[in-house]
Amino acid sequence: MFKRILIANRGEIAVRIIRCCREMGIETVVVYSTADEKSLPIMFANEAVCIGPAKAAESYLNQDALIQIALQYECGAIHPGYGFLSENAAFARKCEENNLVFIGPKPEVIEKMGDKQSARKLMMENDVPVVPGSEDLIRTEEEAEELAEKIGYPVLLKASAGGGGKGMRRAYSKEELKKAFRTAKAEALAAFGNDDMYMEKLIVNPHHIEMQILADDFGNVIFLGERDCSIQRNNQKLLEESPSKILDDDMREEMGAVAVRAARAAGYSSAGTIEFVVDDQKHFYFIEMNTRIQVEHPVTEMITGVDLIKEQIRVAAKMKLNLEQESLTFDGHAIECRINAQSPGVVKSIHFPAGFGVRIESHLFDGYEVSPFYDSMIAKIIVKGATRMEAIRRLRRALEELIIDGVKTNAEFMHLLTYHPEFIKGTYHTGFWDSYHEQINTWLEEGMNSNGH
Repeated sequence: MFKRILIANRGEIAVRIIRCCREMGIETVVVYSTADEKSLPIMFANEAVCIGPAKAAESYLNQDALIQIALQYECGAIHPGYGFLSENAAFARKCEENNLVFIGPKPEVIEKMGDKQSARKLMMENDVPVVPGSEDLIRTEEEAEELAEKIGYPVLLKASAGGGGKGMRRAYSKEELKKAFRTAKAEALAAFGNDDMYMEKLIVNPHHIEMQILADDFGNVIFLGERDCSIQRNNQKLLEESPSKILDDDMREEMGAVAVRAARAAGYSSAGTIEFVVDDQKHFYFIEMNTRIQVEHPVTEMITGVDLIKEQIRVAAKMKLNLEQESLTFDGHAIECRINAQSPGVVKSIHFPAGFGVRIESHLFDGYEVSPFYDSMIAKIIVKGATRMEAIRRLRRALEELIIDGVKTNAEFMHLLTYHPEFIKGTYHTGFWDSYHEQINTWLEEGMNSNGH
């Protein structure tokens, strides 16, 4: 096992990894930017090193500086968390070249699965169902038009190197396709330095279901159930839950078996996620693989009792999974709600909810300054109940207890969302935000007005 790990991240995920390492008897070195010099990870880690200015490109994305610090502090491994360099094959390779373990899959696997079109071809070769679309990259507008006519509108243009919704455009007609193709390529080039595009048939208002997998270097691969991530805004998830209301046991087993097959095809080792869309006829299709730990991993931990970060570290240390598919059980229902800051500012006072079945993941404290430089997520509230309705009621109660004074958040909106009939029924899809966010905002305004604010 590693004696010391460098954490190449910030915020709540850095805190999460530090806590896990402490329980495993592993020392931690955390890096921070000047914007994060008074942050919680610095207080919790054994060592903290300033890596650069606020801009991520000059700090958390500075690969050479990270390697240098890891070597200087005699770390055996680097944990990238999520975001930043977590799916960067070049960084994973640079770790290997410096005899540092990258806590994640091999660089060649990151490359293979990070290129969406290559991943798509690999899945087709291994009988994993994919959304109808291009078998190779789309080079020109004419190629895009020809394929769109073949598979039928609407279509979805996607950046091969993409993620987070960037380089992605819908087209409902030939006229829309030309503009969508140009804008998607331009956005992909700006975001990823790569404007390669591919195309899929647009599954209108699907369910977004992801399967959590764990794999080791000894050929063992298991799936740990699904998470329904269909409530999204601009392709960014707002709330996740498990189990999904739309899956029965047979479909769950089938999707889990496909996820395991996909991971084996990729030669995967570590924690990862196989992402699917499910249409209204319950047909499911592979869309991508996330080769890292997910923001929403606590949902799976709550219903399985498995510490995914711990397993990720064990696998990186060349240890076998100590879990078997047959011994896994799924207990109760879990929901995660992301709390996002809607403005920078200083947290004047904070009160986090607690009580039975409530878990908080956050880096906030009284006096903490929420920076405009990084992702807006400042906390996650995760609840567990014996049933889905119990979990929903527990989430409502937790959101009612939450107080973050000094920074405007989406907490009140998320609280009202849990009362929406489509959410309560559990049959919502990725069109939920577009269909209902204005309605929920109206409820929010009416509630504020009725209270005289």
